[in-house]
Amino acid sequence: MDKLIAAEPPQFRTCPLCEGMCGVKVSVRDGQVQKVRADPDNVFSRGHMCPKGVTLGELHESPDRLRGPVIRDGDSWREVSWEAALQHCETLIRPVLAQHGSAAIAAYGGNMIGKSFDLGRYVGYLLGSRRVGSQYSSSAVDQLPKNLTSLLMYGDMWRIPVPDIDRTDLFVAFGANPAASKGSILSHRDVMGAIRDLRARGGRVVVVDPVRTGTALAADAWIPITPGADAALLLAVVNVLFAEGLVRLGALADQVNGLDALRAAAQAFTPEAVAGFCDVAPAVIRDLTRQIAAARSAAVYGRIGLCTQRFGSLASWLIDVVSVLTGNMGCRGGVMFSKQVADQMALSPRYPADAPIQGRRSRVRGAPSVLGTFPSSCLAEEIDTPGPGQVKGLVTVAANPVLSAPGSERLDQALPHLDFMISLDNYINETTRHAHVILPGPSLLEQPHWDMWGWPWCLTSGGHYSPPLFVRPGMAEWRVVMSLGGLLSGKSLADIDVEAEDDAYFARMCRHVGLDPERILALAPTHGPERILDLNIRSGPFGDRYGEVAGGLTLDSFKAAPHGIIVGEADEGVPLRTTSGRLELAHPYLLADIPRLAAAMAEPPADVHLVSRRTLRSMNSWMNNVESLASGRARCTLLMHPHDAAALQVVTGDAVTVTSTAGSVTAPAEVTDHIKPGVVSLPHGWGHDRPGARLNVAGRRPGVNANSLNPPDLLDTISGNAVVNGTPVTLSKAQVVEESQ
Repeated sequence: MDKLIAAEPPQFRTCPLCEGMCGVKVSVRDGQVQKVRADPDNVFSRGHMCPKGVTLGELHESPDRLRGPVIRDGDSWREVSWEAALQHCETLIRPVLAQHGSAAIAAYGGNMIGKSFDLGRYVGYLLGSRRVGSQYSSSAVDQLPKNLTSLLMYGDMWRIPVPDIDRTDLFVAFGANPAASKGSILSHRDVMGAIRDLRARGGRVVVVDPVRTGTALAADAWIPITPGADAALLLAVVNVLFAEGLVRLGALADQVNGLDALRAAAQAFTPEAVAGFCDVAPAVIRDLTRQIAAARSAAVYGRIGLCTQRFGSLASWLIDVVSVLTGNMGCRGGVMFSKQVADQMALSPRYPADAPIQGRRSRVRGAPSVLGTFPSSCLAEEIDTPGPGQVKGLVTVAANPVLSAPGSERLDQALPHLDFMISLDNYINETTRHAHVILPGPSLLEQPHWDMWGWPWCLTSGGHYSPPLFVRPGMAEWRVVMSLGGLLSGKSLADIDVEAEDDAYFARMCRHVGLDPERILALAPTHGPERILDLNIRSGPFGDRYGEVAGGLTLDSFKAAPHGIIVGEADEGVPLRTTSGRLELAHPYLLADIPRLAAAMAEPPADVHLVSRRTLRSMNSWMNNVESLASGRARCTLLMHPHDAAALQVVTGDAVTVTSTAGSVTAPAEVTDHIKPGVVSLPHGWGHDRPGARLNVAGRRPGVNANSLNPPDLLDTISGNAVVNGTPVTLSKAQVVEESQ
């Protein structure tokens, strides 16, 4: 049993599971979590939380969670000490480096890195300094188009505008469903509550989405659109803004480049020209445009449905373009940029605004890396295709690409051929079951927490520190990460001085924020991630800079405030780091992709498109392994419109086979008019039927893997992001639903 740190009174924490940052109250008795409830006094969430938050104790106590490192012996696993696990890693890594060099080693990072206190602050050390030859990431199945367009427009890939829904008069959401996600690249205590408040004060909400989601049901208007056509519709909005003299740059009038080039690029995309491709009437497009232009303030927001489609970069760019053209960029009630207490990205060099967007090309397919990341679907072919540069070793960090990335079937078959696979993960899942060594981290309650993946997308400036509730015996995760990083750089365990490496890593951060590392190291001799967080707070806009600013904040300020601290709100204006010093409204890299969109508009349309979805009771594959969330009605169902169901002569519960050029799956139909005809939807993160995975709850209701249907070569070509929304498919009635469904 874990050593108890605190039991009474209850501890106040931030739920780390999503961008919602809900404050929770955790009660413990006799070393067991008794109850997790909302914290009504949390200064940010003020008593709001979703069903996932109450499962923190269940996640901590899950019998499937690894408590210590394991080594695979054939089809079985054996628990070993941390020292033995790292020695085995050295044995595995050394011959690959000696024979093939670091070019033969790849890494795949998942989005839960940002929710881990240690990983989030040390993954840069692990994967930096050319320790791995190629990097893959869940970002390329998620938000990479938004990173790309933010870099091109503002000069910073992590400067992403956030809708000010609390003060807007019109909220327009493209491909976003905060009713399920609570907000994605959007941190707000209660998005759906804010939508209700907006409508109560006379504002309007419009949702553009192929599915009538929970968010669309709460809106004033739902505009069903053909999946993958958002960029065309948005270009038509831009066309109307120019054609009807509705462009109002406001305070940005003297800060914008590319207005004439943008006007020319949108000229051919009239509402009539795009209507057939989008399946949205010209009058609806004009009305939407006029609403945005006429509103006193309008917040236009696009999320994962935009990023993960065929023209994800164009759509992600044009969302921001519309805000600029209507005077809603960097303004209250429009979209704004966060002002963080502790911006983790500020501690290391950012991707330079003038650096090449595309890097070297992949060995097999010739796909370019974008912003340092290769398309996720390239990994399998790089492992199973012989020749110089073949990937021989893989490190996965909090990731499950066998379920979460297109090309998953091929990847599942390729992983056993690696010379080594080392996973930093808390579970033996569909991916890590192939690893030679698994190095688990602490549970969410065994580690501190400061949300580094929520505050960047929040228009409130503040913070909340959560101390660990339990302590895990064994090696601290940051020490494991630094030891593994040393091994990947070619050192032996005997030669790795973790504390000296940590001091050097910390000193680089000090120099980057303009502080003398010798002075700061003398003031902060304790090693580990809390020292980094303290530096992050102290060097931020509200920090004390180690005594230079009287009354400034430190980590101790937040440790003394169990319900968190709010210090202000986002500033108006647009922070720019472009080489020109101006907002680049029509970057040539983006304009060059418009002919690809025009060509697609001339193609014969698919009869049926597949889109993804998530539910409030789930988030990525590992959350399907929580008993209290997995119970109830089946959620891995195929949503389909009554028109499409009638054509197949199926009703809810009947088995339907969905087929694409990549594969086929069979799932039970869920017939509903809350989806556009010609569109079907499967949730992501399912398919828990792989032998050897130890996710016992998920294994009882495995569902099907939607990524079996997404072709690995179907990409948003200029970002390399996977397409998981808008895949052409065919449907047929099956005889029975397999037991695994």
